Amino acid sequence: MENIIRALSEDAATILELQKLAYQSEAQLYSDFRIPPLIQTLDELKRDFAYKVFLKAQVEDRVVGSVRGYQAGDTCYVERLIVHPDHQGHGIGTALMNQLESRFEQVHRFELFTGDKSDRNIQLYERLGYTVFKSQEVNKKLSFVFMEKHK
Repeated sequence: MENIIRALSEDAATILELQKLAYQSEAQLYSDFRIPPLIQTLDELKRDFAYKVFLKAQVEDRVVGSVRGYQAGDTCYVERLIVHPDHQGHGIGTALMNQLESRFEQVHRFELFTGDKSDRNIQLYERLGYTVFKSQEVNKKLSFVFMEKHK
């Protein structure tokens, strides 16, 4: 069983390592290994801890998942839900999302985006109550699908 707790800046290196592993499948899907999650630096990630809530999922003291979010107005922007490839499909992503949403009781809306070819991600978010409200072309290989959930 996973344990989901708030991550601290001391967890940044572990989360970044997991992020780079988890986003390999996305990079392959879009034939682009320069996507922001793969080129983010440790310093950039550490700066995010100043204004974002980071959660981590642990199994036997090993970090196997993470998600982050921040509030702007009445919206929580959800970013970079990641689960170790060996632990995907076991409800960790759902548990992380539920925990993050519960930490932002004062917001009325949640927003996130994912790649338009990322079917597993889109299906997960739809199961959690998110709906697509716009698409945006990034380049010839990639379009983002923006999804939202209202309380």
